[in-house]
Amino acid sequence: MKIIFIVPAAKIRRNRLYRIGGSFYGRSNSITGPLILGKILKNAGHNVEVYEELYRDLDFQKIIDADVICISAMTSNVVRAYEIADFFREKYHKRVIMGGMHPSYMPDEASRHADCVVIGEAENVIVDVVEGNITDKIVKSAPVFDVDSIPFPDYSILKTPCKAANIMTSRGCPYNCNFCTTSRMFYPYRQRTPDNVIEELRIYKKMGFKYVNFEDDNFTANKVRAKEILRKMIKNNLVFKETFFFGRTDLADDDELLELLKAANLKRVLIGIESLNQKSQDYINKKQNIEAIIKCGNKLFKYGIKLIASIVLGLDTDTAEDIHRSVEFSKNINAYQLQPAILTPYPGTPIYNQFKKENRLLIKEWEYYDMMNVVFIPKNLTPWELEGEFYKAVKDFYTLGGAMKMFRLYGFDAWSRRMALWFATRFGCAFFKRQSEKENGNIYNRLKHVSMKMLMN
Repeated sequence: MKIIFIVPAAKIRRNRLYRIGGSFYGRSNSITGPLILGKILKNAGHNVEVYEELYRDLDFQKIIDADVICISAMTSNVVRAYEIADFFREKYHKRVIMGGMHPSYMPDEASRHADCVVIGEAENVIVDVVEGNITDKIVKSAPVFDVDSIPFPDYSILKTPCKAANIMTSRGCPYNCNFCTTSRMFYPYRQRTPDNVIEELRIYKKMGFKYVNFEDDNFTANKVRAKEILRKMIKNNLVFKETFFFGRTDLADDDELLELLKAANLKRVLIGIESLNQKSQDYINKKQNIEAIIKCGNKLFKYGIKLIASIVLGLDTDTAEDIHRSVEFSKNINAYQLQPAILTPYPGTPIYNQFKKENRLLIKEWEYYDMMNVVFIPKNLTPWELEGEFYKAVKDFYTLGGAMKMFRLYGFDAWSRRMALWFATRFGCAFFKRQSEKENGNIYNRLKHVSMKMLMN
């Protein structure tokens, strides 16, 4: 059979300007799930292709000869996923299988658009589901406990642009922040052995990849294991031009680890600072303190590791001033990039359950659940004010002066990326202002009207 995997992209992310801006934020890549499942199906004798819509528009006419369409969806792109699923089911009577974060938490909803919904990790059931040996409408798959047994992603079946190879050296996260879906979707936390990771990296080196992303929620969660992987990378000449990873502030407690990260060119890291308010750290169950955040920022700069500072906007225990402090702190520690994320109550998380119980879910359309739009009623700001704080944060961080600082610290490439992000944020802020004045039902105008009513009451 011919099997097509599609990772959809929401409408705004298929916009040409958004794609150009995204190319400066990070390099094109592909989520590993479809590439792993595709490999399993390929080994079973099927013809498999994978498409990432984020980087190139889908040509439906080229894939209508597929026997089965598999769609992997998150909350922010699930509306597009349903649109694609309905198109192939209704017009071409194709069999559609759906999985991923959102369908796993909202299977009844997803089942209205698919012939089968797989909950959880699909490796154990994908062949039987595709071949029709399992015919249930909703299939719950058990997690893979021996993660070394999982096939490596097969990039030969990917039909859209890809400049960076993604690798998952673990599944899940040993922590349990109340807004996080990953620690719940991929439970329990499991780790691959260093030798298994090295074997995969060796393949990407031979394929000619210059960039790699460690997509673990926290690559350095197990410092002993992380150091062994890094030593083996260096020893086996598996150091890439640049490798990105997700980390946590506690990596700053280990200078040997920092030295190895630097030597192995893991020089760009995203760390969840979240807030400089300790009450907020406790509220989200982050299990880190402000001293650790400050120490981490200073240590990363000392070792030349570029920090992407991630902060959360709209926590119940934060005010606008707390947001401003987080942005200024990120500037002061020479953060390479800022990722301000509006608190988003994703289905399956404690924060979603809390807001639903408190009747604080304001926007019901899933496409706005993308960490850039306010979809709930905040405690200390109106929805309109919080949305404004998102744009103020990027405008205050991405400045011409900040771009020149990046040039002095990291060179031309860092400067050009900052300049592109400076332009993108100015365009975004202007777009936000224009849309908020248009009475056409767009989300910004809706947030403005809701907030005005709240203030009058």
